[in-house]
Amino acid sequence: MASVLLTKRIEFAAAHRYERPEWSEAKNRAAFGRCYNPPAHGHNYLLEVTVSGEIDPKTGMVVNLFDLKRVLLDVIEEFDHKNLNIDMPYFKDRIPTSENFAHVLWKKLAVQRDIGALHTLRLCEDEDLYAEVTAGDGSDVATVTRRYSFNAVLEGQEGRDWDCFVTVRGAIDPLTGMVTDIGALDRLVHDKVIKKFDQQDLSQVLNRPIGTGESLAQDIWQELASRITQGTLSNIRLVSSRDLAYEVSA
Repeated sequence: MASVLLTKRIEFAAAHRYERPEWSEAKNRAAFGRCYNPPAHGHNYLLEVTVSGEIDPKTGMVVNLFDLKRVLLDVIEEFDHKNLNIDMPYFKDRIPTSENFAHVLWKKLAVQRDIGALHTLRLCEDEDLYAEVTAGDGSDVATVTRRYSFNAVLEGQEGRDWDCFVTVRGAIDPLTGMVTDIGALDRLVHDKVIKKFDQQDLSQVLNRPIGTGESLAQDIWQELASRITQGTLSNIRLVSSRDLAYEVSA
């Protein structure tokens, strides 16, 4: 029988700060930006856990949702309303970035036999940034996804708001704790996507007829793929409405 995926969401709060004590203040600020600001900043994290398995013929479920929720609550209780840098021993020798934090949570959940096979773990700092770890990733690999927004006109249509989710995959840098430099990614997307497309008629900007979200997603991929220097572009997800999205993947 084919496996079925089941995803459960749960929220908790925690604070963290990005800092290398051996680095100068200037180097820390250059690497981490506002995430370096003392004493720490907090997030209302959203944890999405996906498990896989066959449907039990007796219960009709992949896993008992009560058991899954209980395990998730037990795990996040250790981190809820804590300062990850100060209170959590897992981050004594590494920065509590979303990528590193996701791997810590993965290790704690992967050994829980009551929830089936762990398939994917997504840790969202907010609506615009999340890290993800999958069963196929190594202990130092993750993806990080950033959301950007702009307004643009497709040929023959009214202007619309677009959400563009840019996903970068790679090894987690042992010094910064990041898959890619988010500040550098922000600048790249602003220069090559937002500045180019926002408040524009796309057929005029691209100097050719463009009538589909598919072609726009492909154009964004081509603008970014060769210019990301840390990590590898793995996915572009372009959302035009709650009912419609386009994706390009490596």
